[in-house]
Amino acid sequence: MLLAAIGLNHQTAPVGVRERLAFSADTLVDALQRLRVNMLGGRRTGPIEAAILSTCNRTEIYCAAESDPRDALLHWLSTERQVQLDDLAGHSYRLVQDGAVRHAFRVASGLDSMVLGEPQILGQMKEAVRVASDSGALGSTLNQMFQRTFSVAKEVRTHTEIGAHSVSMAAASVHLAQTVFESLHDCRVLFIGAGDMIELVATHFAAQQPKSMVIANRTVERGVRLAQRFGAEAIRLSDVPQRLAEFDVVVTSTASTLPIIGLGAAERSIKQRRHKPMVMVDLAVPRDIEPEVAQLRDVYLYSVDDLSALVRSNTEKRQAAVEQAEAIIENRVHGFLEWLDQRSQVPLIQRLQTQSEQWQMHEVERARRLLARGEPPEAVLDALARGLSHKFLHGAFTALHHGDPSHREMVAQAVERVFLCPHRGISDSSSDTQS
Repeated sequence: MLLAAIGLNHQTAPVGVRERLAFSADTLVDALQRLRVNMLGGRRTGPIEAAILSTCNRTEIYCAAESDPRDALLHWLSTERQVQLDDLAGHSYRLVQDGAVRHAFRVASGLDSMVLGEPQILGQMKEAVRVASDSGALGSTLNQMFQRTFSVAKEVRTHTEIGAHSVSMAAASVHLAQTVFESLHDCRVLFIGAGDMIELVATHFAAQQPKSMVIANRTVERGVRLAQRFGAEAIRLSDVPQRLAEFDVVVTSTASTLPIIGLGAAERSIKQRRHKPMVMVDLAVPRDIEPEVAQLRDVYLYSVDDLSALVRSNTEKRQAAVEQAEAIIENRVHGFLEWLDQRSQVPLIQRLQTQSEQWQMHEVERARRLLARGEPPEAVLDALARGLSHKFLHGAFTALHHGDPSHREMVAQAVERVFLCPHRGISDSSSDTQS
């Protein structure tokens, strides 16, 4: 099986491209089914294994197939998300075998994240694997790669300080607000969404003790549960346009396919605030806030790409940890590839075992017939040994006497390694028996 990974991330594509290729959680199962049907509909043989990882910073497809699936995956993604193939190709990476494995290990370990060492990506990858498994798209090869991926990520975090100096997206959001408002004690903060990212951001803002915190969510019950944790108010998502002007800071992270806050709503809010500044942090992909809002004079709008400048400040401190992590990953990549190579020989080993058992059965049955006819046991054992030896060596003799000289030389070397190895000879077996 060949392992492959195609995708794009914050390093290869701007947010405008990434949001067009993002998959929401409730569409992943159907997308995986369509992907497998599309791949099997071609001229491919054997099983197709696949998993899709889609976050605000990346969309990636991991696949295991009998032949190189990268071009087919790229075409499928282009068609599925209605993005021109040339545009997608220009922003994407297409990795195979060790490149795909190394990439998965680095992603899970936080080495490929916008925030170096951030732990959230590991949970997102585990969820992607769970979805792929539940949908029947995850086979033994891809599953083994991901299990090793999670093990490597744990090893990196245990034995290095990759996360010790990291700046999280949540912490960066607080920092952005503090660049406009020196103190957050007098600020009113609105969080739109109630997922893991909003929970993290709310935790960081709560530590600054803002004047008030409000959580708006489409599902009120979930918003209420999260609001209770922070002593915040919960409102309906539909109430946001009427109340937007109340807030000094707005942080949004939803799975909506359409903007939550448009230019018109932002303009009305700024007028109601008498042009008092407002910080908006859009952590969603696709974006929750129309990009045109950034044109408003009193609005400070930041997207996930805008956070990158903040999260680079600790790069030097983390460099030693990165080098340690890369060494761990490289070692584990080689280990997995060895397992993969050994696994590729399993069908051949099984065929050899089956053939050997058939030869044994044939010769044993022949020996029984000779014994039943009254042949001397010594003669029967000699015939049994000669018959088995002839069957095992016939293929080697045939290959040595046919083919071009270069082929015969390769066969000769293989035969010598297999049959004349000093540690596997008959003399060794005899001496073991005698001892």
